[in-house]
Amino acid sequence: MGTHEVVNQPPPLAGHDIAADAALLEAVEREGAGWAADDLHRLGKLGGGEEAQRWGDEANRHEPRLLTHDRYGHRTDEVDFHPSWHRLMDVAVAEGLAGTPWSDPRPGAHVARAAGLFVWGQVEAGHTCPISMTYAVLPALRHSPELSAAYGPLLASRAYDPGLRAPQTKRGLLAGMGMTEKQGGSDVRANSTTATPAGDGTYRLRGHKWFTSAPMCDLFLVLARAPAGLSCFLVPRVLPDGSRNTFRIQRLKDKLGNRSNASSEPEFEDTVAWPVGAEGDGIRTIIDMVAMTRLDCVTGSASGMRAALVQAVHHVRHRSAFGGPLIGKPLMRNVCADLAVETEAATALALRLAGAVDRGVRGNAAERAFSRLAVPIGKFWVCKRQPAVVGEALECLGGNGYVEDSGLPRLYRDAPLNSIWEGSGNVQALDVLRALRRDPGSLDAYRAEIDAAAGADRRLDEAAAGLTALLAADDPEPQARRIVERMALVLQGALLVRHAPHAVADAFCASRLAGDWGHTFGTLPAGVDTAALTDRALPAAR
Repeated sequence: MGTHEVVNQPPPLAGHDIAADAALLEAVEREGAGWAADDLHRLGKLGGGEEAQRWGDEANRHEPRLLTHDRYGHRTDEVDFHPSWHRLMDVAVAEGLAGTPWSDPRPGAHVARAAGLFVWGQVEAGHTCPISMTYAVLPALRHSPELSAAYGPLLASRAYDPGLRAPQTKRGLLAGMGMTEKQGGSDVRANSTTATPAGDGTYRLRGHKWFTSAPMCDLFLVLARAPAGLSCFLVPRVLPDGSRNTFRIQRLKDKLGNRSNASSEPEFEDTVAWPVGAEGDGIRTIIDMVAMTRLDCVTGSASGMRAALVQAVHHVRHRSAFGGPLIGKPLMRNVCADLAVETEAATALALRLAGAVDRGVRGNAAERAFSRLAVPIGKFWVCKRQPAVVGEALECLGGNGYVEDSGLPRLYRDAPLNSIWEGSGNVQALDVLRALRRDPGSLDAYRAEIDAAAGADRRLDEAAAGLTALLAADDPEPQARRIVERMALVLQGALLVRHAPHAVADAFCASRLAGDWGHTFGTLPAGVDTAALTDRALPAAR
């Protein structure tokens, strides 16, 4: 058996603290949630352990099953999940990653929650979908104070209480959304699901939704066409009297990634629904939810980048080739340093957005204006960078990274999702143009953020000046992607110049802003301190 001796393989990446991430902890501190550091480290140690890693693997290997009927032929429309899914959900809810920040008066509560999602999402991304939607539904639900009072405390609960029962009998609730239909997709104004007043304050829905994730949730915000136009409705799976509402799950989607999470096509027929906001204000009402889920798309993509980077740097630190450790090879170190720069820029932006949301909901008008523009900018750019980062990280492991046991294939399959969910790239780019046109204050807030770094780096100053010229275009729509990409890079550059170590900011400005970059990872220019960047990236895996 001498031929089977195992040598030159890295040890398992387990028993570490996911939250031992300098870029994350520094961002949490400056965005006002330094008080959450101990909780983040506790969660990070749990997530870095073998047990939690097994949960993530099992939740994806044993995918959810649709159970449409019971043994007697009664319609049930339930989804069966592996026990590991429920363990992941239990931790996420108990740690306050769902609706809890909306009932937490501490400044920085939304920042702490975003950081927790960043940490715990590295264990497994699929289950964060219902967690995100539950977080996002609360601001939209406040358009109907009675519904908010009835369901808000349960949506903000730290109790994970699965199973379809009357909402008021449960210790905690989860929420989802039903927006898109097969004929419209992102163009929700093309929706054909109807809502007919029942005369008692409720409506009856009839129609079919095309992509409704997490159908096992207790409540859903649904867009439907009422007499006065497209409106928002609250649809519980179980009615207050304990009877099942009509929510027929026709099938579960067979998706590229996000396999642990069930995504469905529900059909409504005489389905009881309560109006959220005024008739005809559906888009205006549900946009509050969309803004929060878009924030989570940015955070989730930054989290996925970090998970891939950790795997890559851990591997090359323990793997030898061509006479020495891979991390000692200048070209490999350049690749890892480049990935580290991209990941830190994404982390800094995600936490800055969380800080803006936190201060915005507490009455800071300038921060609200900033987030109105910066969230779709971040959603456009960071989510598009995730597949590239994960793909390059996978390549660092070579053939080992292409094997399911490494965990990289799951990260790679999951990587494109956040760029698609809640509006793909074109939708985000057009939303940025819309904000620039309708809300000049949002551009002022964005410029104030860039101006705070003025004079600190010539390359950043020149990029900001070039952006001003780009924004002056007479017909910006054909150049919308170029504009938003540049806005994202300048914003990330400003954050790093102000807050990151010089080595990180210098590498970013030299490559992303000054153009001294080959547009593939591993092409950082000469003079960049690649050793400092890789050392900063992964202190937990020395």
